[in-house]
Amino acid sequence: MKTLVIVTHPSIETSVINKRWVEELKQYPEKYTVHELHKAYPDGNIDVGKEHKLVESHGNLVLQFPIYWFNCPPLLKKWLDDVLTYGWAYGSKGGDKLKNRKAALAVSVGIRKEDYSKEGRYRYTLDDLLSPFETTFLYCNANYRSFFAFYGMEKEPGENVPGTENELSASELEKSALNYLKFVDNL
Repeated sequence: MKTLVIVTHPSIETSVINKRWVEELKQYPEKYTVHELHKAYPDGNIDVGKEHKLVESHGNLVLQFPIYWFNCPPLLKKWLDDVLTYGWAYGSKGGDKLKNRKAALAVSVGIRKEDYSKEGRYRYTLDDLLSPFETTFLYCNANYRSFFAFYGMEKEPGENVPGTENELSASELEKSALNYLKFVDNL
């Protein structure tokens, strides 16, 4: 079965990493379905029944998003709250739709990897910050497969400026897209 990739980025057109990842995924429609929440629900009103059917019609599930204030964008949180319902995703009365389904995350992080360490600037690892997602998937009896992350070039928040030494190179961007596909294929 195909992998469903739920992309949540409020301005994918201006994105560098997430946009490139989506472009790469869309080259293989036989393997991946790219579902962009902001395009599907610009008003934020999620069709839960439609989302249930979409998830059920796929094998693996990947949530792709940029890290916003050390969390996910608000629409993805709303999707989780609305879609992972009792009796469907969890519970004693048939809540098994994610059971044994391989689930993973793909995140873009503007800040350097070293800043996400016990000794780093933010004192928490990305594993620590993403643990609520892992716990959610475990609660729903999904087979959580960890995350793929692309860490940014910023030395300070907001410092990744085009035309400077911190700008992401084309080869780094391409490498991230290919490594992302490998990650998804090996869930």
